[in-house]
Amino acid sequence: MIDRRKFMKTAAAIAAGSVIINPFKSRARASRSGLDYFSVHPFVDDNPDAVFILRTDVDVKTNSNAIRQVAREFGRSVLMMTDDSSRGVPITHNIVLKPNTTSRGRWQSDGYTVEGTMGVVTDVNFCEGIIEAMEEFGIAANQFYMREASCGTQDLIDGGYIDMAQRTGISVENISSNVTSLPSSKVQWVDVPDGQWFNKLPFLWPTNSPDSWLMNLAKLKTHTMGVTLCAKNLQGLIAPYYQQHCSFWDAQMNISSSHIQPNAKSRIKSNYDRHVAEGIPRWDRPGQDGGLWMETWGTRNLDNNMVTKPGLHVIEGIYSRDGHFVIGPNDGYALDYMSNLIIFGKKSYNVDVIGTWLAGHEPGNFGLFHMAKERGLSDVLNPLDIPIYEWSFDGSATRTNLSAFDRTPLKTFYLQRDYGGQNEDYWHLCNEPYEYETIGIDFDDVTSRPRSIVLNNNYPNPFNPSTSIEYLLPQDGNARLEIFNSRGEIVDVLVDKYHQKGAHMVVWNSRNRPSGTYFYRLRFNDFSEVRKMTLVK
Repeated sequence: MIDRRKFMKTAAAIAAGSVIINPFKSRARASRSGLDYFSVHPFVDDNPDAVFILRTDVDVKTNSNAIRQVAREFGRSVLMMTDDSSRGVPITHNIVLKPNTTSRGRWQSDGYTVEGTMGVVTDVNFCEGIIEAMEEFGIAANQFYMREASCGTQDLIDGGYIDMAQRTGISVENISSNVTSLPSSKVQWVDVPDGQWFNKLPFLWPTNSPDSWLMNLAKLKTHTMGVTLCAKNLQGLIAPYYQQHCSFWDAQMNISSSHIQPNAKSRIKSNYDRHVAEGIPRWDRPGQDGGLWMETWGTRNLDNNMVTKPGLHVIEGIYSRDGHFVIGPNDGYALDYMSNLIIFGKKSYNVDVIGTWLAGHEPGNFGLFHMAKERGLSDVLNPLDIPIYEWSFDGSATRTNLSAFDRTPLKTFYLQRDYGGQNEDYWHLCNEPYEYETIGIDFDDVTSRPRSIVLNNNYPNPFNPSTSIEYLLPQDGNARLEIFNSRGEIVDVLVDKYHQKGAHMVVWNSRNRPSGTYFYRLRFNDFSEVRKMTLVK
């Protein structure tokens, strides 16, 4: 059993690790010709279990230019054009961006201000910067869509989204009408064959349509459900009133009964009773706002997550928020904090586990993660079991210990323990120790902790002017990667340093080297392997 707190106290702040440098032309204006696809950075794509963290340096949350620039450079580093149709997305696709644009809490007139509630939603300037980066691929403004069923028009105005839509020309719309009154062109119905509550869901078009690509842009913040990040953010893409996942167990959702699984309520109640007996933390809180409510919300949320597949999950944490909308632990109000982090990856629950930990909470104390693992949408609870890479704006990344990143404690009123003699503060951190299971995923997966040394073929090959070389190490140690010309002369040494075990990728920029055949050799302890590559100018 891993003693996580002991580990966190003793782990080095930043371990020597892998460096991955983006070898591709992500600024599409420089390489648009002949490239009709875009993709997520291949290292991110090929390491779906990993979570990547980018540190930012924005001074205040109102510095819109700085936030937009951060997002633009982030988008350029993590998205790129490609000629690989098996990996890429056609640039003709519709692009669905899903920021957290929920209600900001205007109904709480006491203390509501536009600036004071900025942290309730994903920063609009962050979204605009992402759009600007993707427009460099040749994607037109009329291909971008933002849809939200959980906010009003005034919320979009206060958040700056209406002004942003007018500046950029993208489509931004809040949908509040029941799906039965929406034209069919605004709805994409999707079957949920393995759902436990829903068997059919209506998504706001073009979400989940065959010719669309979705980026999930969540916010680092707390809420009734705890730390509500990527998995919950997708809820707003569903048409009313199906999006009301937070309705109580016995509430009428005003949706078609034919779209609810038979015996859904009794199944949820049975699962809830079993989870209480199994000891899911805080699930034993009684009452309508207790564990049964969380079980009900989590079930509907997981049904949604089963059929919605974003290309990338992102938590915008340039600034983060505690409390619940307007109210919070700071003399009755919620506050925003300059966390200066962007957290992203391919798997929503892995990203959310790390986001929850960075918000000052122990992920094992949240029932949603247990439910996701049980239903096969996640295979990890312990944040230490997730490979962490620190990302940089130049598209490079370094394998890093989670302890290298500062936590921003964000208090919530999630399932307060004010029963059974336990008098917990109303606003609290769910950070009590959790004994993680040792069974589950095999963490000797080749992409994180390989059993043997692997030197992969470079990509692309042939190439001009740069190519990437990936290798995998089964243990910590010194690795050296050398480049030779056809005469056997060393022309470059890409790395010669101590590495953490795991996946690594470096880039060779051929600079002024002539066209021809080159060789690269990896040396690690007694291991040595050589591969061939071709430079064509």
